[in-house]
Amino acid sequence: MTTLTAPRRADDTDAQDHAALLDALRDAIGPAHVVTDAKDFDARLIEDRGLRRGTALALIRPGSTEEVAACMRLCHAAEVPVTPQGGNTGLAGGGVPDGGIILTSDRLNRIRAIDPTNATMTVEAGCILANIQAAADEVDALFPLSLASEGSCQIGGNLSTNAGGTAVLRYGNTRDLVLGIEAVLPDGRVLNDLNGLRKNNTGFDLKHLFIGAEGTLGIITAAVIKLFPKPTARATALVACTGPDPALALYARMRGQTADTLSTFEYIDRLGLQMVIDHAPGCSDPMAEAHPAYCLIELTGNGAPTDLDARLETALEAAFEAEEIIDAVIGASEAQKDALWALRENLSEAQKPEGASIKHDVSVPVSRVADFIREATQACMDHMPGLRPCPFGHFGDGNLHFNLSRPGDMADAAFLAEYGAFNRIVHDIVHQMGGSFSAEHGIGTFKRAELRRYKDPVALELMAQIKATLDPGHLMNPGKVL
Repeated sequence: MTTLTAPRRADDTDAQDHAALLDALRDAIGPAHVVTDAKDFDARLIEDRGLRRGTALALIRPGSTEEVAACMRLCHAAEVPVTPQGGNTGLAGGGVPDGGIILTSDRLNRIRAIDPTNATMTVEAGCILANIQAAADEVDALFPLSLASEGSCQIGGNLSTNAGGTAVLRYGNTRDLVLGIEAVLPDGRVLNDLNGLRKNNTGFDLKHLFIGAEGTLGIITAAVIKLFPKPTARATALVACTGPDPALALYARMRGQTADTLSTFEYIDRLGLQMVIDHAPGCSDPMAEAHPAYCLIELTGNGAPTDLDARLETALEAAFEAEEIIDAVIGASEAQKDALWALRENLSEAQKPEGASIKHDVSVPVSRVADFIREATQACMDHMPGLRPCPFGHFGDGNLHFNLSRPGDMADAAFLAEYGAFNRIVHDIVHQMGGSFSAEHGIGTFKRAELRRYKDPVALELMAQIKATLDPGHLMNPGKVL
């Protein structure tokens, strides 16, 4: 894992070498939107968790697709690399610049169109995710992508990493929520594929090249996203169980008995819940006793609230009889449901006061989730006695955040030095189970070595060929993914 280093500003020689480019960029988008003093964009040089710092010649803020295209043509002609950046909330170092220009999508923040009948919305890349959710709500619709960072992350970044979130179980990843895109290629050409069609079998579906590519093939400037009927009711429960195996049995039961109303099935172990109770303001244990593990379950639908409540209660009663759960709290009001959600949503932040943590964003087949938690936990504790494993996350779609908190008496730096060793332990187990070492956070810079170790060689070769075709100068987000 790359560690944070002291900042290095673009020196006078860099500025002199590229003075003509900077002047041309000022002419293209206005002097106010070309920032060359690094102290004015220092926060844009640092990865969200502070694990890596980059360098850049300048930060530019184009305000339209045409301006993005003009900037890309200029940078391409000058052979200066470009790092696209949205809300800078990524967790794999994909937005950290390695020299060149940072191109932010902050000013590309218009909702271009909403079509309630077609159930689509056309949004620009810089739109904040929470604002998109609110715009959908205003037309009595739902845009289901939901992340902890939704108040600051931008849809362009969500698209470039194929973000997951808490609603994948019912609605799918970001890739599944997009019908068309607009993208600027490295040489400044514009791909216009902003269609709102659900059936469009006209050759290669090019949007999927750019979704999940982390800005290495071009810059997504806009997208047509799907809207869904707004749920009118939800039933929420936090249940306790003895570990991941009964949790898996419970998931199978809920899937069978609640069908497509099951929208959330999240797993939290006791350590994670205790961290939230200890460090998240306003959060408390909703149960009288501590238990080894918990599942946050939510059903959503468009019928009467009592119908969902009854369905949830019936399933949980059967789970009690089968000894899959040992306690349960059902939210009786919207405030109580929100309080149960806060126990999950605050978990990542609540881990920080406990000292350094080593994080893994992995997925395995849902049928192997319990096996993975047991095997990976034991293997990691064998490697470091006193370690505090904290697995949590999207149990229902096989995606776990297998985070490891340092032993209480160990220094942060000494613990983080073990990042590589723990990666090998955890990712080898994931690979053996037919899983992925990167479920929803992307590759960025942090996981490039893992990609080379685990990805199919033919797939890697094809990825490199696509990159060479679209970006032969390797100017788009250099050092990321491949």
